[in-house]
Amino acid sequence: MYQYILFDLDGTLTDPKEGITKCVQYALKYFGIEADTEDLVDFIGPPLLESFQKYYHLDDEQGHMALKKYRERFSDIGIFENGVYPGIAELLPTLKAQGRKIALATSKPGVYAKRILERYELLPYFDVVVGSELDGRRTDKGEVITEALRQLEIQEKQKPEVLMIGDRLHDMVGAGKNQIDKLGVYYGYAHHGELESAGADYIVHTVDELTAFFEAH
Repeated sequence: MYQYILFDLDGTLTDPKEGITKCVQYALKYFGIEADTEDLVDFIGPPLLESFQKYYHLDDEQGHMALKKYRERFSDIGIFENGVYPGIAELLPTLKAQGRKIALATSKPGVYAKRILERYELLPYFDVVVGSELDGRRTDKGEVITEALRQLEIQEKQKPEVLMIGDRLHDMVGAGKNQIDKLGVYYGYAHHGELESAGADYIVHTVDELTAFFEAH
């Protein structure tokens, strides 16, 4: 049985599509770029700076300005334009009651992640909450997971008891860098085949399947 469960946030515990895409849209307008929110879904999951540079070819200075504009809207409005996936609010206390340790490992800034968990009354179930820093440090998912393992005081011999759960390739790759098992969820925002090609050890397509997984693991 996995004793230590690391969860991604966006696309895994919550559906953040409205908030993230609207804030990206707001940031792009600063540069005179019009974009439909449906075309911005790939911004969910990866570090935002990386996505602004990848999809809209912004240089480093422009990318940081885009991030600043994004946060203008996100910090008060976009942060709560989301919702918890049905079944998650029941799964977390079940895992906790089984004596497992639960951590959040997200590329989203930790200060935002904690506010979201508090808003939906999920924070009490988490032993550790780790995100990136507002100054750009620790956006790489591998670094986030490393810090979560450190705060959980995981020793090398305990790594077989650790499982990372996420909906994008960054979660799978980051877990792989830390030599822990990885479960990919397809109810989030992964493209078809993305999680398998990134090395997922397990795949589920619904929260019900995730709940069933823990009955056996």
